[in-house]
Amino acid sequence: MRRNKWPLLVAALLALFVFTAAGCGGDDEGAPTPTGEEPGQPAAEQVITIAWGAEPPSLDPGLASDTTSANIIGNIMDPLLRIDHETSEPVPNLAESWEVSEDGMTVTINLRDDGMWTNGDPVTAQDYVYSWKRTLSPELAADYAYQLYALQGGQEYNGCEANCDALADAVGVRAVDDTTLEVTLVSPQPWFIAQLSHHSFLPVHQATVEQFGDQWTLPENIVTNGPFRLVAREPEASIDLEKWDEWRNADEVTLERVNGRIIVDGTTRVQAFEAGEVDALDGSGLPPDEIARLKELPEYENYPYLGTYYYGFNIENISDVNQRKAMSLAIDRQTIIDNIAQADQQPATGMTPPGIAGQEEINPNSPWTPASGDIEQATALMGQVSSPDTKINLFHNDAPGHREIAVAVQSMWQELGLQTTIKAQEWAQYLEFIGPPPSKQVDVYRLGWIYDFPDAWNGLSLWTCESGNNSTNFCNEEFDALVKQAESTPDEAERFQVYAQAEQIMFGEDGEVPFSPIYWYTLPNLENLSIKDTFFIGPFNDMDLTKVVVTEAAA
Repeated sequence: MRRNKWPLLVAALLALFVFTAAGCGGDDEGAPTPTGEEPGQPAAEQVITIAWGAEPPSLDPGLASDTTSANIIGNIMDPLLRIDHETSEPVPNLAESWEVSEDGMTVTINLRDDGMWTNGDPVTAQDYVYSWKRTLSPELAADYAYQLYALQGGQEYNGCEANCDALADAVGVRAVDDTTLEVTLVSPQPWFIAQLSHHSFLPVHQATVEQFGDQWTLPENIVTNGPFRLVAREPEASIDLEKWDEWRNADEVTLERVNGRIIVDGTTRVQAFEAGEVDALDGSGLPPDEIARLKELPEYENYPYLGTYYYGFNIENISDVNQRKAMSLAIDRQTIIDNIAQADQQPATGMTPPGIAGQEEINPNSPWTPASGDIEQATALMGQVSSPDTKINLFHNDAPGHREIAVAVQSMWQELGLQTTIKAQEWAQYLEFIGPPPSKQVDVYRLGWIYDFPDAWNGLSLWTCESGNNSTNFCNEEFDALVKQAESTPDEAERFQVYAQAEQIMFGEDGEVPFSPIYWYTLPNLENLSIKDTFFIGPFNDMDLTKVVVTEAAA
């Protein structure tokens, strides 16, 4: 899901970094800590402090579109299911079980009967009916409304301009009873069950939303149903969570509180961590010049991570495909990885990253994305551009690493005769500025996409004409038709071929190159040794704080 943000958002250059500090005491190996606990035993105080790397634009599941928001929401809400980190398969959570009809068009979801809102109301199937239709409603204008286009009538309702009530009634979701949700799909989409783990499918509490409107997510108003509660929030300063003792599995949650400080600057985050002021970073990025040093620390970890870092082209401004191909060819991806990103990423040759099912068959191995660039061919292509756009505005969000990459690309494009001006914005402003549609000032923008579930559709669907995440102005009817065809292609081998054709439209020999993939993410992380055995970030940027146990560490 996610812009990175990030989130992706978006994410940031180097993904999530979570550290947890623990008490340190005892002068001799094996000696007890000052608390009397042996090293490795649960600490008396189960509290951590996280440095969130951005002010979350929204904690509304229907509106959130970045990784910071999604990670907070994922811990204060209770998803229907989660994705198993080892198998990438969906496992029950608030959904006890589900059944898919023989034709694949109807999904019946059976809820647990112990789901509860923090105000004491039970979580019911009707909560999902209300919430999913709310996310699809044209009034909400949710970027992720397209996630629910799998529902019969969902896209029509989202795009309606008149008679919207009738279209809302026709959306394919209904409550059979309090614990049974029936979903009718537009086609037998093989990834739909896994897709239910995405935060856009989370419910909201109807009475609270209707009472407080866009203020419902304030700590004094919010009603949630997950293992943690939002207890305090100061804009641009802090977001604090506490364990909710009434949650259905509260006895399995050890962590009592998460204090969150919002620290945007990467250098400041590292300094705060090393000074013991925070225990964890959320991975919004580290200063690139620190990576080599941090790799040597025992707290360093590097996870698999399903995501693509890219530069999007506004094709209304850079309208000649030969210029877009030349600009992509000129980027030396391996140099960026080796000297700036430095987290063992892989040069990207298309949209779909390794780890996605069928990636080897889907990957276009684009001639326009060579690992080390091809300035000679790029220069030749620029010579074929009759009216090149030689003054380029390159925008990025102000997280660590993005400027360094932009400066490197600026130098590479200078060899093509391009004058590139680099402009940075804070995250919320940035997302609005790049659209869609993008501001006319935007020639090139940087983003990352972290996958929400392990199917290539999740990344390729970004680039359809109506996608809320497509800020390139790229719109290709054949591409859209292929993405649509995949939705009714349950056979994996056949679906992979459809995806391969879609990638070719973007990055094949005659591709339109609406954006330039730069690298496929890894997830470098630093974890205090007191939580290294229990802290884990999944390949979909899912941070599950219910598993964290702070242990006493030896001095």
